[in-house]
Amino acid sequence: MVSVSRRKFFGVMGASAAGALAVSPLQALLAKKAFGQNPTADPFGPLFPKLPANIDSRFSPVYNLKAAGAILEVPADFEYCAFHVSGMKMSDGKPCPSDHDGMACFAGPRGTYILVQNHELSPGEDDGSGFVGGTGLQGAYDRFDGDGGPGVGAGGTSTILLTANGQVLRDYVSLSGTIRNCAGGPTPWGSWISCEENTSVPADHPAITQKHGFNFEVPARSGLVTPVPLTEMGRFNHEAVAVDPATGYVYETEDRGDSCIYRYKPNKPGDLEKGGELEVLTFADGVQDTRTGVLSQLNQPRKVTWVSLNGNGVNVNPDEDTLRFDAQELGGAIVARGEGAWAGNGKIYWVSTSGGDAGQGQVWCYDDVTETATLFVESTDEVELDNPDNITVAPDGSLYLFEDGRGDIFVVGVTPDGGLFKFAKNITPGFEGSEFAGGCFSADGTKMFFNIQTPGITIMMYRKDGQPITTV
Repeated sequence: MVSVSRRKFFGVMGASAAGALAVSPLQALLAKKAFGQNPTADPFGPLFPKLPANIDSRFSPVYNLKAAGAILEVPADFEYCAFHVSGMKMSDGKPCPSDHDGMACFAGPRGTYILVQNHELSPGEDDGSGFVGGTGLQGAYDRFDGDGGPGVGAGGTSTILLTANGQVLRDYVSLSGTIRNCAGGPTPWGSWISCEENTSVPADHPAITQKHGFNFEVPARSGLVTPVPLTEMGRFNHEAVAVDPATGYVYETEDRGDSCIYRYKPNKPGDLEKGGELEVLTFADGVQDTRTGVLSQLNQPRKVTWVSLNGNGVNVNPDEDTLRFDAQELGGAIVARGEGAWAGNGKIYWVSTSGGDAGQGQVWCYDDVTETATLFVESTDEVELDNPDNITVAPDGSLYLFEDGRGDIFVVGVTPDGGLFKFAKNITPGFEGSEFAGGCFSADGTKMFFNIQTPGITIMMYRKDGQPITTV
């Protein structure tokens, strides 16, 4: 149930955020040349191996953070803290799950930060942490205790309360009994939408007792929530969402090689449980396959329309993973692995992780004022950008992309004038190839948070001088 205060807060945020975002300097990025021809930026200088300035002291059977040494390369003027490692005993007595993924930052009491973090785990996946998913947790969506006995390593979310110095004050399970919670997105009313990248049903696994493939809402200032599947947002292989603060519309990505981009128009903005209409993006020019052959259209806004699925008789909660096929029958555009999504600069951004002629990734931008979608990044070289996954928008309007590729793993920034730069590199001993995920900023821009997915480590990165992280 959404409180009156949340709805009022949404209304205030919708008006103020829309006005602030509309004038962001990142809009200038859309006038830049194709990726591979973009200027190389160097706003923070080269990267150097550096030890964490602060390390979570709790024991982890999964990874000895104290003995690891440097786990990141960062610019000389930056520091970072490392905490919330898989296997550490959390404040609620549960071991911290592994596979840290999507995440958002919210303001906490008295200058603290609240992080709500996904865990991309499935039943039967032994992550070494000792976490057993929904088993034994009150109110779990799926207890994973069918004929196969207790499940191991099912996903959900954890919530972290920490100081500005990176000291964890409290951490605990906040959503349980869900599967492969990959990404999601923050809402303007102070919650996190956690997405299941999974469409399992009881027939698929002896431990599964519920139908999966849904989104779940987790208020930032809550304990362990009672999970409510947001069925009218669609049942599919969810990845991420981005909420337009001006309208309350929710844009959704789908992690399939032939996925779609969806838009959920809630009946009551700010109260997603009240139901709504699900739509699919379609290009007005009739060219719907965006996976390859579109590099020549870079920086050219393309008119889009949104086609109602409910209004055309489509069951948005199908028993099989067929929603995208029904959507494409109605003209839905096809995307190569829609992954990260974020709202910022008055726009909606999403990542096509394996899109483009080289299969190295694309970034798209949707403008709901002009109703156009623009391809503005397409990687032609994995050295410059290697399969971006999560995306976030900094308070200064810069984009940050978090790689999930086959080579060295970087956080890659895009300045407001279109320059590309390396911001951090994963050098975690034994896990150098693990993806970055969960990128987000504090509201004042002084802290960036992100995860090393395996073995499961959360990072807080900041300037030594405490100033905002800005490229302008």
